[in-house]
Amino acid sequence: MTGPTPVPTAPQRSRANARYTPVDADGPLPHHMVAAVPRIRADPLAFLASVHERWGDLVAFPMPRLPVVLVTSPTAARRILVDNHRGWSKRTAQYGALSAVTGSGLLTSEGEVWRERRRAAQPAFHPGGLSAVAEQSVAAAQRMRAAWPQGGGVVDVDAGGLQATLEVVGRTLFGADVAEDGERLVAAVLEALEVVVGRVRTPLPLWLPTPARRRLRRAVAALDASAGAVVARRRAQGADGDDGDLLALLLRAVDSGDLAPEGLRDELVTMVIAGHETVASALTWTLHLLSREQEAQGRVAEELDAVLGGGDARGGRPPTWDDLRSLPRTRAAVEESLRLFPPAWVLSRRAVAEDVLDGVAVPAGTTAIVSPWLLHRRPELFPDPEAYRPERFEEGGLGREARAAYVPFGAGPRLCIGRDFALVEATLVLAELLRGASVHPAPGERVRVEALVTMRPRDGLRLEVRPR
Repeated sequence: MTGPTPVPTAPQRSRANARYTPVDADGPLPHHMVAAVPRIRADPLAFLASVHERWGDLVAFPMPRLPVVLVTSPTAARRILVDNHRGWSKRTAQYGALSAVTGSGLLTSEGEVWRERRRAAQPAFHPGGLSAVAEQSVAAAQRMRAAWPQGGGVVDVDAGGLQATLEVVGRTLFGADVAEDGERLVAAVLEALEVVVGRVRTPLPLWLPTPARRRLRRAVAALDASAGAVVARRRAQGADGDDGDLLALLLRAVDSGDLAPEGLRDELVTMVIAGHETVASALTWTLHLLSREQEAQGRVAEELDAVLGGGDARGGRPPTWDDLRSLPRTRAAVEESLRLFPPAWVLSRRAVAEDVLDGVAVPAGTTAIVSPWLLHRRPELFPDPEAYRPERFEEGGLGREARAAYVPFGAGPRLCIGRDFALVEATLVLAELLRGASVHPAPGERVRVEALVTMRPRDGLRLEVRPR
């Protein structure tokens, strides 16, 4: 733990919310929260934005026994995620709810359990193995584009992206095509996550025998069965000692006693969530933004034509791992979409001991809600923050402070283990899709953002694709 020892001080000014929180920061009163419940459930992003706009960078919610604060200051966010990361745990309602689906996977585990899982999984994400990710990403994108209408038409790029990223996860992390069980596995994961989100948004005790609780039990049982089928098939095939994919590494860890058998299931489910839905989200929103910013799409097309050849419907040759360094505009298009639509739109942490955030003492037990969605919209760091400008991420585009506040994959030791995997995959899938085609808004399509575990377009995303 680093930084100054907190010294609680008396409030310097009168606050209307002083009786409802020990944190010396402004925030809503109980009646504000009651009135906001429908809005929180319908559009939590708009609620967070309104709270930040009204009460500032550190907002205290009316929870006197277990303080809750919204953190939108880059310095306070860095204090929590990086500088004093040991002083802030993941033992929060958000991750507790997720653990009903993921168990003690990398996403939700703490302490020695997390370190054990990280050590077991790390070799699968070594940079030397990313060439296989590149190869499978291009192949999945080719299958996705082959399903598009040959002369152009309207397609659901969200559904296509979900299928493509599932294929990449199956063939790189698990060493086999999981299509046979993948559909059931993903359906069970999505069903379970939908119930979890509903439970978090509805202030009912978790022990109540509600229909949602029964749905969750059914979804987790189906998920367990599907995960078990993937493992059983791999066991039957045999995991060669030289296999470097995640499933082979985890199987060997179980066999050596370094990983409990239930840990295998937990990591399998965690990686389906982290490596499937989050990358699909990044790809979907990138295509959405490029369809609405034709100038930005044109710059990506120019780069693809220069690197891959083409400039017509054939689009030259497919991209490869070796082309990545020559595709900075294409990667920047993905990174800027992650700024505007970070898949993990909130991160939560719980204070292990007293701490100080931007000069304000917060007691042990405080839950901090850090929102990348709001951090990425600070105008002093990202001018014209609502605008889609991929050039921000081209060489020399972001300043040091903006880079520090850009956290679509988290930050510090808990930085997502699959960050490079996701960026390689999304960049090359995008390159393969757009090297011979362009995307445009579908006539009459209304895009609505749904903030669930990740940020998803409600009811899919239909775009018009045209040969170019």
